Amino acid sequence: MMAPQTHAHRASSSTQDSPGNSRRLDGVDVLRGLAIFFVVLNHVHMRLAIAHIPYAANSSKLLIASLVWNGQFGVQIFFAVSGFLITSTALRRWNVLSNISLRDFYLLRFARIAPMLVALLAVLTVLHYANISPFVVSEKTGGLGRALLAALTLHVNVLQAQRGWLPGNWGVLWSLSVEEMFYLFFPVVALIFRRLFPAILLCFVALGPFARTIFAHGNDIWSEQSYLGSMDAIALGCLTALLVGRVSFSRLALRAFAVAGAALIVFILFGLRLFYVPLITTPGLDMTIIALGTCLIMIAAAQTHWQGPRLLAPLLRLGQRSYEVYLTHMFVVFAMFAIFVKFGSPLWCVPVLFVTTIVVAAGTGEIVARFFSEPLNRMLRERWSHGPRQLGSVEFLESAPQSSELGPEQIAATYRNVT
Repeated sequence: MMAPQTHAHRASSSTQDSPGNSRRLDGVDVLRGLAIFFVVLNHVHMRLAIAHIPYAANSSKLLIASLVWNGQFGVQIFFAVSGFLITSTALRRWNVLSNISLRDFYLLRFARIAPMLVALLAVLTVLHYANISPFVVSEKTGGLGRALLAALTLHVNVLQAQRGWLPGNWGVLWSLSVEEMFYLFFPVVALIFRRLFPAILLCFVALGPFARTIFAHGNDIWSEQSYLGSMDAIALGCLTALLVGRVSFSRLALRAFAVAGAALIVFILFGLRLFYVPLITTPGLDMTIIALGTCLIMIAAAQTHWQGPRLLAPLLRLGQRSYEVYLTHMFVVFAMFAIFVKFGSPLWCVPVLFVTTIVVAAGTGEIVARFFSEPLNRMLRERWSHGPRQLGSVEFLESAPQSSELGPEQIAATYRNVT
């Protein structure tokens, strides 16, 4: 079923997936595309629900809920993918996690995350002072200054749990708070604890369900947005990357992983809407299970380099621009919904609203990525380069002495999905 990676396997893999190869992991991009798809659908549905627009007949409510009420599960998929990609990329760049350069790791995260985040906060600040209703931060939640502080110090989730929901464009930053708080400590823990690092990740996985239930103390927002309640998915993604780096699975095993992973995701997204399973939902295991399903698919994607058909090209592109789409999609949701209301909120137009919002959000993310976030990402990396070594490049590792524990080809295409 599985075997440790051999030097021959490493050599062939390195040739096939050299740094010059721009091939991405399509399976991972599909997962990210599905995740952002569910998040956008969820936020369109929320606008309709808040406006008390009954667009679903009683006979189809469960089916529609399975499509449009899965935003939280979509974010959980994001978290698992993020842990997998960041760990894979760290292995690719530094060979083993104990070799991580703190300077490079933090600068790379800053170059990728900060430009979009700072630009978003600047726009939201202007819209707040312009007194445009969907963007005004109320005094109840602490006002603009408190929201800015929370966004910049990675505790939007804490603020919302304590003060209530922020406006939509601010509220989505809770997931960024969780994710970046994890990566703030990720390289430090990997350097200090080294051999204990996988055990620490397993502790995060074990604590996740408790954080979503017992530790939340009845706070619905905290049960969804707590640090520990979301970090189990990130930790599972990290463990998956470590596993893929150490073990080569057989074709049969990889197919089984892909099928099992897809089955788990479908069951959580759709099955739990049709069949109430208290043994899963009550202890908060649904989030863990969908993260596990995501990880099984990523194992198959990483070791088979599955390439998606042309039919999935839009979903793949959506996944590639998921960060930009995620941070900007609420502008599109508010704009499309305002147009929908202006034309009298016709029920026949609801499907058009969903489709149009997805298409426009994807286009917005593409434009922002191509002309803003990617150029700034490259510029910052070039500015922070030093000597013959390019910040964020993995090419310098190819001639470096190799550890017998992990080879430099670890998930070679994976870092392309990040950078």
